[in-house]
Amino acid sequence: MGKVRLEIIFYEDRNFQGRFHECSSDCADLHSYFNRCNSCKVESGCWMIYERPNYMGCQYFLRRGEYPDYHRWMGMSDSIRSCHMIPVYRGSYRMRLYENPDMSGQMMELMDDCPNVMDRFHTADFNSCNVMDGHWLMYEQANYKGRHYYLRPGEYRRFSDWGSMSPRIGSLRRITDFN
Repeated sequence: MGKVRLEIIFYEDRNFQGRFHECSSDCADLHSYFNRCNSCKVESGCWMIYERPNYMGCQYFLRRGEYPDYHRWMGMSDSIRSCHMIPVYRGSYRMRLYENPDMSGQMMELMDDCPNVMDRFHTADFNSCNVMDGHWLMYEQANYKGRHYYLRPGEYRRFSDWGSMSPRIGSLRRITDFN
């Protein structure tokens, strides 16, 4: 099977107008390509875009489609400063959530989407996790709402490692839609 080419196009103005930049790989600092981002098109693949350079700040998950106004991807500002291409993954999914930092205390394991962490595990506070397989989105609220965080395979020893300011998790979803 051939390698899938992923691409996203950022536009300075709404409705795909103005200066633009095409991107087909991770970019830690987009500032030199455009001053603001008011619309974008995801030609293929799935992407995380960030409001600050070096994959920091608020992050937004985008899949193939057109986003004519930055409000459509829940943006609170028109500042997009970095982007990360989510690699195509077609294997199994597995993640362990731990009640304490450094992957200690009670452990819960997931292999599928979880629309409501509290209903499933009778707790919503997890201080660390280990993503063994797959790529995941972690949401602050149930039913895949609110701020969300991209988790790639690896260890997250504290909730701040995935970018959160709280150990509260509302829902988790596997990233499976790569078009």
